[in-house]
Amino acid sequence: MSVKYRDYYEVLGVPRDATAKAIRDAYRKLARQYHPDLQDTPSKKKVAEEKFKEINEAHEVLGDPAKRKKYDQLGSRWKDGMDFTPPPGGGRSREWTWTTSEGVGGDLGGFSDFFEALFGGRGGPFSGRQPTGDWDRDERAGGRDQGADLEAEMELSLEELAQGGTRRVTLTARDASGHLRPKQLDVTLPKGVRPGDRIRLKGQGATNGRAARPGDLYLKIRLRSHPFFTLLAESPDDLQLDLPLLPWEAVLGAEVMVPALDGPVSMRIPPGSQAGQRLRLRGKGLPRRDGTRGDQYVRFVLVTPKSVGPRERELYKELAKLSTEDPRSVLSKAKVPGR
Repeated sequence: MSVKYRDYYEVLGVPRDATAKAIRDAYRKLARQYHPDLQDTPSKKKVAEEKFKEINEAHEVLGDPAKRKKYDQLGSRWKDGMDFTPPPGGGRSREWTWTTSEGVGGDLGGFSDFFEALFGGRGGPFSGRQPTGDWDRDERAGGRDQGADLEAEMELSLEELAQGGTRRVTLTARDASGHLRPKQLDVTLPKGVRPGDRIRLKGQGATNGRAARPGDLYLKIRLRSHPFFTLLAESPDDLQLDLPLLPWEAVLGAEVMVPALDGPVSMRIPPGSQAGQRLRLRGKGLPRRDGTRGDQYVRFVLVTPKSVGPRERELYKELAKLSTEDPRSVLSKAKVPGR
């Protein structure tokens, strides 16, 4: 049976002689861009899910030296869309769970027919399916006796996400006898972890009996909502904060204190600032893996005083008489259909 050939190098946008680092960097960039949890509409999320699965499949092959070598044996003459007839018997993957050292995770929901034909079938990361075929002697303990992988959510505040360190989590899990018991784990947060990423804890999953080797536990990071800050979907290293400004602060400019993750900082508001305008505080965002930090954006929101005294009202009336600016002039010039 022939299946459609997939050009994994084209999927990741790298040449066939790309280094392992180039492949890893390309994967991380695309995985961030198309992560379903970072999409703002259902239609975008649906498209991103398919793209995300394709990206992960490409990295599953090109990020593994053995799989990449087998894939490259097909030769560079193969082009996307051509038929590929797998060798008799196909291949068999010895891995049945999916994770990455980069912390960018997701549920693949199965691989393409092309992948299955070349490397053999395997279940999704939490399907509990076991691999088929012969295993090397030193790997038999992880074959039929391998316990199922489990997944749980780990909710973090924005401050915890930024600070990293170790967090203790309490889970309810079944022991070797099948009884439900509370389980406490100390989890070290990798530098640069983001919402939607998953942390893999080896050997902390389910067992299939007393003699079984446990599966793995995946903790999916979920961000607790913050009263002030939001993460920018298009740039998950950057934060945004809405800063209320009174009319005279926007007109005359001001020096104000702005909240930041490391503590308040002083910011100068330029005269003539407009609603929706943004200023950037460099290096005040979330820490990255390379030791640098993202930025914090401050977006201006104009607010009117909730209470106005008699003297203030008189001054506002005087200002209304003095001002010659008409913010609605552009509307009066607009052409109305049918007139």
